Amino acid sequence: MSLLGFDTSTAASSACVLRSDGQAFEVAPPAGRLMRPPAHASELMPAVEDVMTRAGLDWPELEAIAVGVGPGAFTGLRIGVTTARALAHAAGLPLRPVSSLAALAAGVDAGERLAVIDAKRGEVFALLEGAGVSGWKPEALTPEALAERVRACGTIPLAVGDGSVRFRQVLETAGITVAPDDAGAHVVRGLHVCRLAQGVADEPPEAVLPDYLRAPDAKPQ
Repeated sequence: MSLLGFDTSTAASSACVLRSDGQAFEVAPPAGRLMRPPAHASELMPAVEDVMTRAGLDWPELEAIAVGVGPGAFTGLRIGVTTARALAHAAGLPLRPVSSLAALAAGVDAGERLAVIDAKRGEVFALLEGAGVSGWKPEALTPEALAERVRACGTIPLAVGDGSVRFRQVLETAGITVAPDDAGAHVVRGLHVCRLAQGVADEPPEAVLPDYLRAPDAKPQ
């Protein structure tokens, strides 16, 4: 199936069209973009138009739109999900919501993968995945609490995401490996949103909401 997928959970806007023939056409910002102020309002739609043009598809040729629903930055998630809903309504397409943390982890080539998104206020959103990991759900916690929880799992994961870069010292002191600052794996890529969406059921656009994860900001406007 042909999918358009994008993510705005961090400061970077990423987008991808994954065609039914397996070809991917992607806008994947460099890791350095994560350290600058977000500009989703001006960057997201040009990225979407770019990948659609390079894929050579018209909107009726898509079968669904996939969007990273978070957790992540509140404003970024609102822009991303609102844009996805508007595009889906206009094109008569279903939406497929994808965890931004799961999409981030999907870009890591390691046995144990720790996806860490900066949640601000001295916290991170985190998800640990791997063959020996079970019972871990995405949550908001301090970097110190994250380090303790990972240590209790008895694993040494590779950490990625803007949260792992910001709190590198805390994580590395706990024995967690953090990818180099310039590693592309720190970005939540639209390609991985698309790939994960292949296993997600269609939903009507109005049913898809941001997963803010953390109260009290986590209330739809």
